[in-house]
Amino acid sequence: MTTICLTPEVDIPMPDNDEFDRFVPTLKAAAATARLLAEAGLTFAPTDADLDYAAGVTRQAARDPGELMTKAAALGLLKQTPASLLLTEQILQDFGHKVVQEAEQVRFLVTNKLVQLTESPDPRVQLRALEMLGKIGDVGLFNERREVTITHQTTDDVKERLRAKLQQLLLVEDAEIIEEGDEDE
Repeated sequence: MTTICLTPEVDIPMPDNDEFDRFVPTLKAAAATARLLAEAGLTFAPTDADLDYAAGVTRQAARDPGELMTKAAALGLLKQTPASLLLTEQILQDFGHKVVQEAEQVRFLVTNKLVQLTESPDPRVQLRALEMLGKIGDVGLFNERREVTITHQTTDDVKERLRAKLQQLLLVEDAEIIEEGDEDE
């Protein structure tokens, strides 16, 4: 068995500001230390407390990652077990990064996949892929467009049109109104 002597450096001051954005690098360094300890023969298994800590950090990273950028969060790492550190690092590494950096990348991925599907042996798949390609905003073949025309008029123009309509109604007023049942028998 190999003996490892660790000498902590306790005289390194921590920054006082709340902009302490060293959580992830601190986690990586602590997890690397835990891996070294495991290579040297230390065995550890995650406990329920380790799982709870890792889950809590993951939830915090999803809700408000800014909370992990505090001095308290980084100092909290120093109190965790090696199993907790490794588990937390693994979860954040697997699920904490952005899958796609920009919407443009998703657009290219979907477009390329649709182009591939147009070569499918199934004509229904081909037709659906072509339809979806046609609906892409840049192509715009199947987009429904509605045009709305707004005519701006002055108040005098509106008054004049209203007078003309009223004049027409007055001319109709003189006409005889035939109600149902009053027709010539």
